[in-house]
Amino acid sequence: MENKKELRNWLDDFGLDHPLVIAGPCSAETEEQVLKIAHQLKDTDATVLRAGIWKPRTRPGNFEGVGALGLKWLKKAKEETGMLTTTEVANANHVDLAMENDVDILWIGARTTVSPFIVQDIADALKGTDKTVLVKNPVNPDLSLWLGAVERFHTADIKNLGVIHRGFSAYEKTKYRNNPEWQIAIELQNKFPDLPLILDPSHIAGRRDIIFDLCQTALDLNYDGLMVETHHTPDDAWSDAAQQITPAALVQIMKDLKIRKEVSESEDFKNKLNTLRAKIDVADNQLIDLLSKRMKISDEIGRVKKSQNVSVLQTKRWNEILGNMVLEGEQHGLSEEFILRLFKAVHQESINHQEKIMKA
Repeated sequence: MENKKELRNWLDDFGLDHPLVIAGPCSAETEEQVLKIAHQLKDTDATVLRAGIWKPRTRPGNFEGVGALGLKWLKKAKEETGMLTTTEVANANHVDLAMENDVDILWIGARTTVSPFIVQDIADALKGTDKTVLVKNPVNPDLSLWLGAVERFHTADIKNLGVIHRGFSAYEKTKYRNNPEWQIAIELQNKFPDLPLILDPSHIAGRRDIIFDLCQTALDLNYDGLMVETHHTPDDAWSDAAQQITPAALVQIMKDLKIRKEVSESEDFKNKLNTLRAKIDVADNQLIDLLSKRMKISDEIGRVKKSQNVSVLQTKRWNEILGNMVLEGEQHGLSEEFILRLFKAVHQESINHQEKIMKA
């Protein structure tokens, strides 16, 4: 994308002395509910009121939103509180209805981002608008797909753009509803540092007790804002009850969060940091050397297997390695999630090496 500086203006215009906070219920349920939450958020750090109007669910039969009627509730909440409003749009008709009801920010959901066809239709419907458009990451970890969606809106002359990091689905069950895969968001941030990056901790967490930690990590990584699902009675919410917090809990989280400085002019700080970074560089080089040695051993194993016509994959042996490494990792303060991710990658590279030997 060219002229990337244009993309940041909309966030700068808020003139906030803290990251942007978007808050509100997962779903607009009733007019009373939307207005009550809006008034409870009015005097907090939240600048934008969010609410899902159309709620595509993974499986049919669950609450799928009140539809266009809810847009009138958002508009009324905006008139009464002065908060900006935002909702998800999934097709051109949603765009038209949202624009008619003066919704300020439109977001593109994770299920929509995966389809270039749908994204293009929405981009065409929004062509040239001064509305802000936020693009959630696709359901699966695919940076190109995420950036491609942003580029389609940029090509449609929409300059007020940003992205929402809501985590990625995974086959294996983890402590998260959607794995953060922080490195993907960091890579996006490195490619386009002027593109505002907002964390959706609610969808990553799937439960309210780890929302604070996710928010703090986001601020530590220089994210520009947070989108937190907030409900006046979360346990009674019609959708995603477990991941919503009360407005009072949101206020406490905002008080407890620490905003880090990007840089420090302290010479002592710089010297300590440079020393530690030098140690990291040495450790990284040693790690590469060790991995190279391990792959050379895998090559030898591949030759032995080939000589006896034995298959590359030995499932029993692999499961033993994985179990032992998880236990070993825990003793060294390394999380199970990290060890599994690391050794699965190492194992795949080992298989690739052995496959080359087999085919040679």
